[in-house]
Amino acid sequence: MISSALLGGGIGPARWVLNAQVAGVYSRMDPAVHLTELAAAHGLDGPGVGMLTAASVSRTVRRDDNGVRVSATVGLRVPTWAAAPEGAVDPELAPIRLDESRPWTPGTVNIVVAVPVPLSDAALVNAVITVTEAKTQALLEAGYPCTGTASDAVCVAATTGGGAAEPFAGPRSEWGSRIARAVHAAVHAGALGYTNVLEGR
Repeated sequence: MISSALLGGGIGPARWVLNAQVAGVYSRMDPAVHLTELAAAHGLDGPGVGMLTAASVSRTVRRDDNGVRVSATVGLRVPTWAAAPEGAVDPELAPIRLDESRPWTPGTVNIVVAVPVPLSDAALVNAVITVTEAKTQALLEAGYPCTGTASDAVCVAATTGGGAAEPFAGPRSEWGSRIARAVHAAVHAGALGYTNVLEGR
């Protein structure tokens, strides 16, 4: 797997992925320890990848494309551009002030991708780029002028068996195009669902 997650981030073998929902005002200073505890509580052992989100995991969106499987939790409380001006205040990172008239809605976009073929290390890195590009495209098309949020995470899991590792995972490669379509479909649906939640308040 390759991941930007707090627990099990980087490139390496892993047996499980956990995307855990936490309270919007999460304040633990040991998230990796917390994720390890949560994994153990769910009977997960050995190396794994753990991510946290305050977005509702009950609204996880799943999409498949020719063997690629994607799960995404989409919360967009603070849509953010990746390249913000230096010194710009980002409400995602600023102290949270709750307004009783407008309940706080947390936001993170966490994406887990499963690919049924081996990917080289370079292809794993390429897959993360493809996931990010497809996520951004989906958010823009759903009406969110942003590249994501400040706390997004991604995990791409590829099998270790079944022949030689695929060398490419860009959006025009066989497996990269499938990743892109599945991620786009999941994030787009999740973003529209999040909009419906906001409009229903």
